[in-house]
Amino acid sequence: MTAPGFLRTRLGGLPKSFWVLWTGTLVNRLGTMVLPFLALYLTSERGLSVATAGTVLALLGIGQVFSQLIGGMLADRIGRRATLTGGMLATGAIMLVLGYVERLELIAVAALLLGLALDVFRPATQSIVADLVPGADRTRAFGLLLWAINLGFSIAMVLGGTLARAGFTTLFWVDAATCVLFGLLVWRAVPETRGGGGPKERGGFTVVLRDRVMAGLMLVSLVVAFVFLQSLATLPLAMREDGLSPAGYGLVMAVNGIVIVVVQPLVGHRLGRWDPSRVLTFGILLTGLGFGATAFASTTPVYAVCAVFWTLGEIVIQSVGVAIVAELAPPHLRGRYNGAYGTAAGLAAFVAPLGGTQLLVLGAPVLWSVCFGLCVAAAVGQLLLGNAVRRRMATTAVPVAAVG
Repeated sequence: MTAPGFLRTRLGGLPKSFWVLWTGTLVNRLGTMVLPFLALYLTSERGLSVATAGTVLALLGIGQVFSQLIGGMLADRIGRRATLTGGMLATGAIMLVLGYVERLELIAVAALLLGLALDVFRPATQSIVADLVPGADRTRAFGLLLWAINLGFSIAMVLGGTLARAGFTTLFWVDAATCVLFGLLVWRAVPETRGGGGPKERGGFTVVLRDRVMAGLMLVSLVVAFVFLQSLATLPLAMREDGLSPAGYGLVMAVNGIVIVVVQPLVGHRLGRWDPSRVLTFGILLTGLGFGATAFASTTPVYAVCAVFWTLGEIVIQSVGVAIVAELAPPHLRGRYNGAYGTAAGLAAFVAPLGGTQLLVLGAPVLWSVCFGLCVAAAVGQLLLGNAVRRRMATTAVPVAAVG
């Protein structure tokens, strides 16, 4: 295949507004430096114990439980663009507060508020993609967003690990600035895609909760997110116990981004060709293999090899899972469906630091073995859910907003 044909197959046919969103996502992720290093910041810069740091991270997770619910509701009520911009501006402001407060109670409050604001933008972003992009191209579009996220993240982790040596304050400023830039770019260049629903199209989160297919997807997502979030909550602490530096952790996490940047363009346009539930099951098993193998890691290169496997699982899960939700959701409830689906990750953000740090106290092999077992259970659950997902996708047809 020629170079133009290669690019056309992977990048062609998507609206201009999608590429604005893609660019803003890239800019924002270039500055994502606080959350990956937050556990180290709390224990080293603020002098908190591992258990206390885990509690603070859990407070952030409590906020995230409600963050996507709030974002989903606002995306359907006031619009996708206003919700995304407002969430980004709030996140940037609170990020700076967290970087300067020193008293434990203020750190705890700032972490909770940051959690509430942090994921407001996600349901709006996913709804914009679902509104703009036809169903056949959604898996590819979501995969390209994942590509942008990790292209920026791979750079941010290397820079963040280096900047953390000189002090953590710069990390908070960079992260806040890129949040603001993302919000303003979308406000100026992405049109509103929310359509007006009639009286017969009204509904709230009760509609989502009564949807048994969505409930099953959310449960699987919760379990897998618990495992994935150990890369933020406990992986840096486990590496520190092995005598490895923050820069080493940054390099391992950069591998996550690099693998996605290299592999996703090669396979992303193909993922939508196969049965989505079976593809998800395969991705979950890859994730379990990667985190389970971490039990045998003690050096930066071995941690990096493990990261390759769970990153391949991430490529599959992040591209296909949200595309399924976009197909299942009625157009006027896309924000709420995406918000409810994302809330599973918010619940995991609360449970993962508490559960992960307690398991780490028992030993790193215990932690990573439990992660492997959870992924196997989630994969079995996804297989059992497959027939229901296929029936729903076969009978659900949703229009695409005519927005360029």
